Amino acid sequence: MATYSELMAQAQALMAQAEQARKNELSEVIADIKARMKQYGITVADLGGGSVRKAGKSKSSAPAKYRGPNGELWAGGPGRKPQWVRDALAAGKSIEDFRI
Repeated sequence: MATYSELMAQAQALMAQAEQARKNELSEVIADIKARMKQYGITVADLGGGSVRKAGKSKSSAPAKYRGPNGELWAGGPGRKPQWVRDALAAGKSIEDFRI
């Protein structure tokens, strides 16, 4: 019976072989896809790729109403409260203590 280290060496060798086979097959598949796209006049845009999506707003544009103990700002809008607000409320403080 093979030892652990021998089995690990075999496993690593097999993984290297599998990765090489994947690379070989991948290049063949890409070449086939490119040929078919050329044959049928398909563009990347036709596939829905290549377009750059506009990133959504990550920050609120509402003016801040509250300032946290470390200078964090919060507008007090709907949705999940920031961690500093939840911590302050859990500690028994009022949100009004942080109003700007």
